Formats: sequence, C-alpha cells, structure tokens
Amino acid sequence: MLIAIIGENCVGKSTLANKLNETLNAKIYSGKDYLRLEKNPTMALEKFKVLLKESVTGDNVIYLITEKEHLYLLPEGTFKIVLTAELEVIKERFKGRMRGNLPLPLEKMLESKHGMYDNLECNVKLDSSYNIEEVLSLLN
Repeated sequence: MLIAIIGENCVGKSTLANKLNETLNAKIYSGKDYLRLEKNPTMALEKFKVLLKESVTGDNVIYLITEKEHLYLLPEGTFKIVLTAELEVIKERFKGRMRGNLPLPLEKMLESKHGMYDNLECNVKLDSSYNIEEVLSLLN
C-alpha cells in the first residue's frame, strides 16, 4: 500500500508516519529522499516512480510530501492523507526547530503557504486531534 501524507511544514507528517509505521512496517520517504536510490538524479527519480507505483499493490510505503511539486509522483491508487494544523501551531513548531527564533522572512513564507492543501482531493483530511486507531481502520 502506498500512503502519501501531505501537508505544510511542521504539521506533524513525520509523527503520523512513525505512528502508522508501528503497525504497517513501511518504508518511509520524504521529499527528495529518492535521490539516495541512485547517484544519477534522473535515474533516481525514475526508480522512485517505479517503486511508488509497485507499492500501491505491494509493500507498504509512506511518502511525506511538503512541496506541491512532488504530488505528480503519486500514482493512481495512492491513499492520500492531508494533514493540517493551525498557523500559530505551525509557527511555534518551526520556531522550536530554529532554536526559539522565527525570522520574519520565514514567518511570512509560512503565512503565504498556509492552507495550500485545503482543496486537494484526498482520501482523508486530518488535524492534530486525529486518533491513530481510526486512521489505521481507514486504511483497511
């Protein structure tokens, strides 16, 4: 099964992936992690596309997507989860990553991207109040 967890920075994609992985024993990829599959970037991308397509009916794979440019990699049959969080929550989490300082340009970037996946077609939309058991039941 291929599960795409899609969302802005700091909404909890990795946390959700790790919780799902406790049950699913999946391979987890994020962003451009596929570049580790091959030295040649073009070949790595092609290999990753095949891996994703085969995982729809094969081994469990979880792909975390922050950037819209990676959505095109998802083959038909991908179970898409859009994960959201309030803007202030995202800012606080990012601030934690930045050792307590959120530079104004970064804050403005987070504000401009907030809600970018609100209208994306998906199987399920979650916020931080999700129940992992309910999410797992949706996958079956």
